[in-house]
Amino acid sequence: MDDRSDEYVESRPWQGLSPNLRGMLLMGIFACMVALLHTIVRALSSDIHPMQIAFFRTIVPLFVLVPLLVRQGQQTKKAWWRTTRPGLQFVRGILGAAAMVTWFYTLSEIPVGDATALSFSVVIFASVGAVFFLGERMGLRRWVAIAVGIAGTLIILRPGLQVISWGSFIALISSVFWAATLLVVKVLARTESSPTIVFYSSLYFTLFAAVPAVYFWVWPTVEQFLLLVTTGLLALVGHLAMARAMKEAETTAIMPIDFTRLLWAAAAGYLWFGEFPDLWTWIGGAVVFGATIYITFRESRAQGSVTAAGPGLSR
Repeated sequence: MDDRSDEYVESRPWQGLSPNLRGMLLMGIFACMVALLHTIVRALSSDIHPMQIAFFRTIVPLFVLVPLLVRQGQQTKKAWWRTTRPGLQFVRGILGAAAMVTWFYTLSEIPVGDATALSFSVVIFASVGAVFFLGERMGLRRWVAIAVGIAGTLIILRPGLQVISWGSFIALISSVFWAATLLVVKVLARTESSPTIVFYSSLYFTLFAAVPAVYFWVWPTVEQFLLLVTTGLLALVGHLAMARAMKEAETTAIMPIDFTRLLWAAAAGYLWFGEFPDLWTWIGGAVVFGATIYITFRESRAQGSVTAAGPGLSR
């Protein structure tokens, strides 16, 4: 009976795929979910304050995650809520909340495709921050990749040829906050388990968004309420898919699929708002993403592995 069950499991179509292909498909799901999430945020932001949207974005996954973590703790007999770095968990919560709120504000100001293209700069900022704050060493080739990524960002913004919008500026500020959050997660991962990091990030994100959300609160319509709940569900499903993809496949195999976020965002933005990124945004986004791919590849080779940040980190 057990042998036949094992054979059945192995014969299922999903299990028959290679680990890298499974990871690529999961990363595609992540890219699609996040692009749809950002499009909904942009649609809601015309009537609902970004702080209220951020509150729903964080509290919905928290309601789903806590029972899962409790069940996992019962099975493993581990206290997933205990942390040896409460101060650093708090700092991570502040940085992550700031990143999320500034990102949602960005989406209320500029097209989803343009914002997505600028979001690829997170890895560049994180790499520079790792050198100055974590004491990591980088070779010439990675510094060149960072310079190329900065050039790609300038192609998107085109300073001197057009006025840099306030939304684009906030998008870069948000990327800096997310990069700082990544660095804190790197430090936390040395002593904390993934469930602990995920729990505290979700908890602090919700707490920090709650008070401003009450201040800016407007009662949503039924349709708006469903969309608000959907933002949280899309975030949860998307980032669970991303975490699973990081576990299933090699980083160098799945990271290129992240570029499809720009494709999904462009399609959703066009269908929902009639917005579409111009040629320079596509070129700049491709340059920035190419640089992040190279940086990720070099880091994975240097470290031998890549730690997934887990749900709740990304926007």
